[in-house]
Amino acid sequence: MLHFRFPTVLKVLFETTLKHPLSGSRQKTWVPTRHWSFGTTSVDARAVSTHLRALHAAAHRPTPRIVPSRLYCVKPEGVVEPDEQPKGDGVGSETANDKRRNAGILPSLEDLLFYTVAEGQEKIPAHKFLTALKTTGLLTGDPRLKECMETLKQTLRNTPDGVTLDRHLFKKCVQSNIILLTQAFRKKFIIPDFPSFTSRIDELYENGKKLTGGQVADYIPQLAKFNPDLWAVSMCTVDGQRYTAGDSKVPFCLQSCVKPLKYAVAVHDYGTEYVHSFIGKEPSGLRFNKLFLDEDDKPHNPMVNAGAIVCTSLIKQGAGNAEKFDYVMNFLKQMAGNEYVGFSNATFQSERESGDRNFAIGYYLKEKKCFPEGTDMTSVLDLYFQLCAIEVTTESASVMAATLANGGICPITGERVLSPEAVRNTLSLMHSCGMYDFSGQFAFHVGLPAKSGVAGGILLVVPNVMGIMCWSPPLDKLGNSVRGIQFCTDLVEHFNFHNYDNLRHFAKKHDPRKEAGDQRQCFGPMDYESLQRELALKAPLWTKVSPTESHQDSSTTVVYRMDNVSK
Repeated sequence: MLHFRFPTVLKVLFETTLKHPLSGSRQKTWVPTRHWSFGTTSVDARAVSTHLRALHAAAHRPTPRIVPSRLYCVKPEGVVEPDEQPKGDGVGSETANDKRRNAGILPSLEDLLFYTVAEGQEKIPAHKFLTALKTTGLLTGDPRLKECMETLKQTLRNTPDGVTLDRHLFKKCVQSNIILLTQAFRKKFIIPDFPSFTSRIDELYENGKKLTGGQVADYIPQLAKFNPDLWAVSMCTVDGQRYTAGDSKVPFCLQSCVKPLKYAVAVHDYGTEYVHSFIGKEPSGLRFNKLFLDEDDKPHNPMVNAGAIVCTSLIKQGAGNAEKFDYVMNFLKQMAGNEYVGFSNATFQSERESGDRNFAIGYYLKEKKCFPEGTDMTSVLDLYFQLCAIEVTTESASVMAATLANGGICPITGERVLSPEAVRNTLSLMHSCGMYDFSGQFAFHVGLPAKSGVAGGILLVVPNVMGIMCWSPPLDKLGNSVRGIQFCTDLVEHFNFHNYDNLRHFAKKHDPRKEAGDQRQCFGPMDYESLQRELALKAPLWTKVSPTESHQDSSTTVVYRMDNVSK
């Protein structure tokens, strides 16, 4: 007979290995056919498969049988194999588990979360929960947690001490966001060990801070006023995990970083074929502000000035500039999850007054009939200058980049902003043309889509992982941020984010998408009831051991292993 302490077990159950929650209430249960490895002890999963399958059958009556499904179980050697057809009637197990559920033994996810945070205490201070939440990468200001945070504030006002929560009150606060919180505390986000990852990013930030080279852009007078010591890095993952360092709340203008964003808006509205009937797709090999077109008398790509001016003329054709500007601003605010997106009128006026080169490009484009019929070229240039003067912070811009990394869906709102087609095309052109005359070297050394601007920003996208915004005004001779280039280079030297890094066999780099030493099985997503049932079922299989016997999880001081199961 196996003995265990209930609160301790609940804590570990919460940290077991289901990957994602599913929508829908009736889902399949998967059981791997190979060994599970937990710390130093290995257990054959077939020994418990009958017990698990019987519980699944009991939970889904009156369904007469269990429909088998495919399991993808990630093992160290990378083997993938399907689950087997369940065998045996499991009547005895069904009866026992029915009694167990009816007796109220199965804890809710809210209970499991409380026990995880409380660590054996009957009440928890609210700040302890919020501190633990921060280590997962979620911010209290995350729009997805709005209801949870509002309920928490209201509940604390009604408690005697205004600080602590018992289990009942805690459940009331978290129940509206329990699936998101469960994923966060069980390290099921794209970056599972977020504190370790961000500690390394802090080091990369400090390395960049030491650099002193470069010159602040002065051909736009308003940009020349920025302090060259300003330096900030912010990132947002596709799960909404946030990190920031340095002067991340100082607004600055997007300048050329807006080019891929307005191109994405144009493709989203009109489609690839129409947009590229006016603009090419090839790197120019020339300076970004050259008066030069391709052999078809089209701008080479939308990331140089000529292409960006033509792209501006495609946005909401037929409307006035005020309506067009608001239209693009609304898109950018949606991409930023409604975080800060502003406008610097001083920069707009300064750029228009010193924009002779862009006016020359505009008249050249007009001569070559590069604009849609009926376009007012001077009006297009005014809008072009306005869009360059849109302000962001590194924090809000990192969410924009994360929306591109997430296929056009804003990670912190869940709202689809751009079509998958628009995102794919935008990232492709950022990869090949986004860094001015440094694009080839950047693609070679960093291997990620990016766009730089003369205000000192670099918008960097790690597809399906995260978006990053670096900002520091001093530029190199090619117009890219000196500190930003160094940060991007250091990032892919340490982590395997380069598009062509091998994720299976390249051991010299770290993969933050995996937990250190994590060789646990991976399950498909499940709904609340399936997740609850699977977690609770593991209760008799776990025993507390010393840190020397098993892997110690970084988020807790308690270590466990899976016991051998008697037949």
